[in-house]
Amino acid sequence: MSAFKRRTTSKQPPLPPGTRPSPGSPATTITSTGIPSLDDILGGGLPLSCSLLALAPDAHSAYGELVIKYFAAQGLACGQRVCVVDARPDSFLSECMWTPGSIAPAPAPALSSPGSSQSTAADDDEEERASEHDTKIKIAWRYEQMKQFQTTVQTSSQSTEDFCRTFDLTCRIPDATISAARTEGRFLEVKSDEDIPDVSSSCHRVLRRLSEILSAADADASSPVATRICIPALGSYEWGDLSPPDVCYLLHSLRALLRRHPRACAAVCMPSHLCQEAFGGAGWVQKLGWLTDASITLAAFTANPTLTAMFSAHHGLVHIHSLPAPHTLLPPSDKFSTLRGLTSSGENNLAFKCMRKRLIFETLHLDVEGGVSERRTTPSANAIAMEAGDEHVHNHDHGSPTNQPGSVAAVQVQLEQTQIAPSISQPPANAAPAEKTDSVVKKVKIKKKVGFISVKPDLYDF
Repeated sequence: MSAFKRRTTSKQPPLPPGTRPSPGSPATTITSTGIPSLDDILGGGLPLSCSLLALAPDAHSAYGELVIKYFAAQGLACGQRVCVVDARPDSFLSECMWTPGSIAPAPAPALSSPGSSQSTAADDDEEERASEHDTKIKIAWRYEQMKQFQTTVQTSSQSTEDFCRTFDLTCRIPDATISAARTEGRFLEVKSDEDIPDVSSSCHRVLRRLSEILSAADADASSPVATRICIPALGSYEWGDLSPPDVCYLLHSLRALLRRHPRACAAVCMPSHLCQEAFGGAGWVQKLGWLTDASITLAAFTANPTLTAMFSAHHGLVHIHSLPAPHTLLPPSDKFSTLRGLTSSGENNLAFKCMRKRLIFETLHLDVEGGVSERRTTPSANAIAMEAGDEHVHNHDHGSPTNQPGSVAAVQVQLEQTQIAPSISQPPANAAPAEKTDSVVKKVKIKKKVGFISVKPDLYDF
């Protein structure tokens, strides 16, 4: 029997609620962002003592702020502290989504009836089915038994219910929940629009206030609760006229502040004009990725109709600038992310879509060649005519194509009728041979004219 015994601690300190160890490093504690697919991209979740930056350069959408709302709603749902840095924190928190079933959605303006709830549920189910990819595509028989390709991660697991809740965009946080969180000290406010002499003092004041909140949270050892810092509009008009050095200073100081408090994390979003290269010069977006632990860009298709027509099932692309790796050389996302797919073959392209009830990050892929609409699967006009009766006669329509329901384009074929020179009749057998004439029989080929008529503007205009 060996005399050496391994020394192990009898009891490990319990983890804060709403957290769990990272799959890449047991020394790292992660928490959920409220979006399961975004947690997968980050390597399981956002590590504590790290910051997340969501950029949305499109001025006609607010997908970056939507990510921060998920982040704040997840903090309140799992019992963590939520500190909102904004000019109107109450208004921001009241617009956040909430779990379905805990509170009914806002009623419709029309008069309600006994069957209205059933019709609403039916409409939601129909929308969910319409949003999914068409699974009734006729493919080769050898591929019918294969597993369907999953474009995103699965959710709603009982083991992960406490870690990541299921939120519904049609529900809002009840006022009673916000009041209870304020009374219990789990909802903290930091105003960013107070009267200040200059902009630099505003950044210092916000950082000083956040340092006091985090120091007080660490001093309370009786209840170890994680703290989430939410900054939904860094650099908006309430902050004043911020310059690029001011934004860099605030992000770098916030990252250093989180390193000193291991039970805190932050999520930041900036207005659209601050998310573009024109604001800070060349390399501005890359510089923001260096100043934060995790940085992503949600590039919407709103300003590019070509991409909207090409990827009709998605609302924008996802660009990853940096990923968190607090205790490892490489980010855990490189090994444990399913959506990125680095363990199989290269890195996948990522996109997002905002449905009626949730925001989803998934892999970007092209549809089946030719599409799955009526234009590819509907038989041609000749095939329909052959099935109707005569199989040997090919009828060509000289008129305009009929606009069938669901048809996108039609091809019109016209035959140009030309007159052939009359041939010389044969003389009778007993007649004398006639003299040679200069008239020669001309054989004219039938010319075909094909015109492509498009009812709906296509991606490529021929």
